[in-house]
Amino acid sequence: MAREVREQRIKTNGVWLNVAEKGDNGGPLVLLLHGFPETWFSWRHQIDFLSGHGYHVVAPDLRGYADSDSPPSHDHLVADVIGLLDHYGTAQAFVAGHDWGATIGWSLCLFRPDLVKGFISLSVPYFPRHPNLKPLEFFKSFGDGLYISQFQKPGRAEAAFAKHDILTVIKKFLLTTRTDYLVAPPDTEIIDDLEIPSTIPDWITDDELQVYADKFQRSGFTGPLNYYRAMDLNWEIMAPWQDSKIVVPTMFIFGDKDNGNEGEHGKMQYVKGEMFKSLVPNLEITVIEDGHHFIQQEKSKRVSEEMLSFFNKLGNTSE
Repeated sequence: MAREVREQRIKTNGVWLNVAEKGDNGGPLVLLLHGFPETWFSWRHQIDFLSGHGYHVVAPDLRGYADSDSPPSHDHLVADVIGLLDHYGTAQAFVAGHDWGATIGWSLCLFRPDLVKGFISLSVPYFPRHPNLKPLEFFKSFGDGLYISQFQKPGRAEAAFAKHDILTVIKKFLLTTRTDYLVAPPDTEIIDDLEIPSTIPDWITDDELQVYADKFQRSGFTGPLNYYRAMDLNWEIMAPWQDSKIVVPTMFIFGDKDNGNEGEHGKMQYVKGEMFKSLVPNLEITVIEDGHHFIQQEKSKRVSEEMLSFFNKLGNTSE
């Protein structure tokens, strides 16, 4: 019988993180970092697949999420990850991140490239730090309807979410097929503007959606929303790395129907342009047809196979 996912709490950087892992402890370490609004469970398919091919796969609930601690500070996220790598005692690890996990992974590659044997970013490319314009100043150009803007005021998004049951909130985010930057009409909260499809897509089950709902029912959304509220602070912290490039071997995976792809200044145009490739010179790009934002769940088989191929190519597999 295949070994089940094991969960434990690990002390790192002054907080306790809940960590799921599977695979031989002697295998090459793969660290998987989730996004919003997810938990380690978003990597369930990759955990099974990669551990079945000789890798020791570790996926934490990031601080503020699910069964991990939720301190008020959210400007030490990379240090949390470094602490996890120290815990497992490997010189280098493969790292993959989706959404906010991708942002953390990009920063890890900047701060400590010596710890990363190869990095895979899903859905969020590497954007250089603007020398003068803070993130929230930039996002003002989208208006108050942009979800990031609505998440800034403490309590606002929490109150809007609370008008719906938790399962509905999860469905609205995870199942959206919108390709814009998730901007609501004037005087409308983004959670009210998002729609649930008439039928649940075949890439996720009602029981799996309930797993998320149960976790957020217990932990709430303030911890995850604080990631957005710390964006300008993180911009200030990143100043010393403003002109730095990502030097580790990197793969970027995203769906051609991901949100934020639209328009002249959309993500699709940026990814296809020269700036992204110049900032990440050792880069491979994989575009998945008919893929949306939560790509590692929606297109789990394709994503798992791409990840395995990339890691195997960099070496250190037991097969």
